[in-house]
Amino acid sequence: MKAFRILSRNIRDSFKSVFRNFSLSLASISCITITLIVVAVAIVLSLNVNNFTKIVEKDVTIVAFLDVDITEEEIDDVYDELLTLDNINCLSGESSGTCDKKDITFVDKMDISKDMMASSEVLDSIMKDYTRENSPIQDTYQIKVDDINLISKTADEIKEIENVDVVKYGEGMVEQLVSVFDAIRKGTIFMVIALIIVTAFLIANTIKITIMSRKREIEIMRLVGASNINIKLPFIFEGLLLGMFGSIIPIIITIYGYTALYDHFGGHLFTNFIKLIAPTPFVYLTSLGLLVIGMVVGMFGSARAVKKYLKI
Repeated sequence: MKAFRILSRNIRDSFKSVFRNFSLSLASISCITITLIVVAVAIVLSLNVNNFTKIVEKDVTIVAFLDVDITEEEIDDVYDELLTLDNINCLSGESSGTCDKKDITFVDKMDISKDMMASSEVLDSIMKDYTRENSPIQDTYQIKVDDINLISKTADEIKEIENVDVVKYGEGMVEQLVSVFDAIRKGTIFMVIALIIVTAFLIANTIKITIMSRKREIEIMRLVGASNINIKLPFIFEGLLLGMFGSIIPIIITIYGYTALYDHFGGHLFTNFIKLIAPTPFVYLTSLGLLVIGMVVGMFGSARAVKKYLKI
């Protein structure tokens, strides 16, 4: 009970202190608000970039061209061999630790012929007499991989399967794409971490000015015999409150701003290929992160600033 009373008293004193030193508190809150808005933009951008890269990676497909004279039974045998490979997307059974069905799509040569004939009158006149027996077009399996970094290894494994003639997946270009996406992912993560660190020091220095203006108050508390923890706690809670108040506007901008942006562009940015993350629960998780960042750096700034006068 005593600890609860001390805690409640410190929180009450912190509220009073925030409003008693309103001008300095407002400066700290403004600094937190501005920096957290920048952090919010960086987080939203980085997570959407990562989401886009993951979508692109999932769309990369290996195409296995089968022998022209392959039989129905041999087509089934190739499928069974493909199921034994590890790096192929699992469509079901993952929760049980098994893979009941993998992302493997068979495309019949006659369906390919129909699509080609529909796309061109010239092709239509050339291919209209093709049958399954005399068509030079090959049946294919389209395979989605689980880890794009292992796509070359998976393609080599598919080449070794009997009755697979050629394997294509955009060799060279895919490796470059993986390298670019990896650099973008690392760059955005570094940017967010760097901004959070800069935010922490900016807020700490702003709060430090607030604490310095109350140097005499701290010295009086020491003279009357207050312990270091009793002196620090009100200021730490005050920093927490400043962080909470400073995160309100960034949270509102994140929730309503991102939702409005998502609705305005219909969930896509510039093209249907670039999909945005759905607002729910994305904006609420991001807002929670901003609140935690604001509170932590506020507490850190206050503790760091008041420590100077405690000679610990």
